[in-house]
Amino acid sequence: MDRAAPGFGRELREFLRFVGRPALSPRWPGMRAGDGWSRDWRPGAGWRRLLAWAGCLWAVNLFALGPVALAAAGAGGASPRIDIHALPVLQAILWAPIAEELLFRYGLRRPFQALWMVPVMAVAVLSGPHGWTAAMVAAAVLLCRRQSRQARAPARARIRPWLRAYRRGFPWVFHLAALAFAAVHLNNYSLNQMPIWMMPMLVLPQWVTGLALGWMRVRRGIGASIGLHAVFNAGPMLLVWTIVQLAPDAALQ
Repeated sequence: MDRAAPGFGRELREFLRFVGRPALSPRWPGMRAGDGWSRDWRPGAGWRRLLAWAGCLWAVNLFALGPVALAAAGAGGASPRIDIHALPVLQAILWAPIAEELLFRYGLRRPFQALWMVPVMAVAVLSGPHGWTAAMVAAAVLLCRRQSRQARAPARARIRPWLRAYRRGFPWVFHLAALAFAAVHLNNYSLNQMPIWMMPMLVLPQWVTGLALGWMRVRRGIGASIGLHAVFNAGPMLLVWTIVQLAPDAALQ
C-alpha cells in the first residue's frame, strides 16, 4: 500500500500544512479502491509507516512536550492516576484506540453519523471498558456500516448544501476535536488544587498526538488512525513494563 504513496518526509510536511489549514482533502495517494465504508476501515497505512509516525510522536513528546507536562504537574501539584505496577495494557492498546477514535475522529469525514455517534461514544469513553460499553461500540460500528451502505444518490443530493457548510467550518471542527481529545486526558491526573490556567500544559502531548491522529483519519481513514493510536500507546506501555520488570526499585522512585 505504502509503495505507491509518497515518502514519510513529504507526508510529514503535508501534515504540517494541513494543521495550518485543515480541509477535507482527498484520500492519501496509493490507497486501495473499494466502497467508502470498507476503504475507511482498512489499515490505510503499512506498519512501517505507522511506526514512523509513532516514532516521530514519541520523540516530540519525550524531548519537548513531556518535560513541559512533568514540570507543570510538579509546579501545580497534580499527580498521575496510573499505577505503573497495574498497567491498563488492554485498555491502552485496544479499548482506547477504538473508542476514542470513534468519539473524536470518526465524524470528521462523516458529520451526519457524528450527530449520534459522538453522544453514544462519549458515554462509552467516560464509563470505561465494560461488557455493556463494548457492546455499545460494536453496535455503533455495525450501524455505521449499515447507514453507509444504504446511502443513495438522492439522499446525497439533499444534504449537499449542508456538506458545503460543513466543509467551510471544518477547520474549527478539526481543532476542537483535537482540543477535546486532549482535555479528556486530564482525567489521567489527580489535579488537586492545580490552577486552571496550568492544566492545558499537562495534556500538550495528547493535543499534538490528536492533531496527527486527526490528519491520519482524514487522509488515510479511521482504520489508520486506530492503528496509529494503538501503536503509539503500546510504546510507553512496553517501556514502563520493561522498567518495572528489569529495575523494580527504580520504578518505585
